[in-house]
Amino acid sequence: MTAVSLRYPNAQLENDTDFLEIKVVKYEAPGFDGKSFQQRTSSESLANNIETPLAYIFLPIPENIQDSNAVDWGSNSLNGIAARAVGVAADAIGEDGIGGAIGKVFTGGANLIGGLEAAGVDGKKIQNFFAAKAVGALGFNVDAKGVVSRATGQVLNPNMELLFNNVTLRSFNFEFDLAPRDKKESETIKEMLRLFKKSMNAKKGGGLFISSPDVFKLCYKTGGKNHKFLHSFKPMALLNMSVNYTGSGTYATYDDTTPVHMKLSLSFQELNPVYSEDYDTEEGSFGVGF
Repeated sequence: MTAVSLRYPNAQLENDTDFLEIKVVKYEAPGFDGKSFQQRTSSESLANNIETPLAYIFLPIPENIQDSNAVDWGSNSLNGIAARAVGVAADAIGEDGIGGAIGKVFTGGANLIGGLEAAGVDGKKIQNFFAAKAVGALGFNVDAKGVVSRATGQVLNPNMELLFNNVTLRSFNFEFDLAPRDKKESETIKEMLRLFKKSMNAKKGGGLFISSPDVFKLCYKTGGKNHKFLHSFKPMALLNMSVNYTGSGTYATYDDTTPVHMKLSLSFQELNPVYSEDYDTEEGSFGVGF
């Protein structure tokens, strides 16, 4: 089946024409691999479908082009007592496995207090700390850090550091002015809006389940080639679409009832995070990469 191809404006595309290519792609679930801890991503499962899209939409380069890369880092604390306890547990599990390590963990925890005193830590501070923990375990609202501070004017060194927490998913927002100049462009815009709406929504399909919407692969182009500078995209879901049919603030239409000025807003989010290795791939080697 030949993919639908829609282009606004209808002006001829030259070798030096910059534009945004949007492929409508049938979603393919990544599934599970019971033989590996490394699971497929949506981007990998969609590779073949991206090469055979359901439709093409060509739009002018939007006025406001931005990309934003972010990762999630957060502050984390681990005081010396907790760090030593983790070390005891890790050693025990390494020697006896999880099942046989429980007894050694408790034994190591008991020896921990003596080890701290031998290292020159004030025994009174240690007693206050563990006493507060014990009372808190009984259901009383007692803060071990506060108890130590009240008794000694000191707190355990939290050894605070900024640690990596997680990856994030990038979002992209686009706005386009649509002002048809003739009947052909009017029909193109109408088909384009219907295609976006139809593709972004779930499919009933009948039966007990509903199916995922189609997804989109975007690419900045110059003529028939990828743009040499602007960023790349991973496959994306269209989360929100809005159309203002009175783009100039006044209701006005042509004789065939087509609004003379519309504004189209699209909000996409990538299906997978960006990783460092993505910049070494073929797609990541263009321009500034992802």
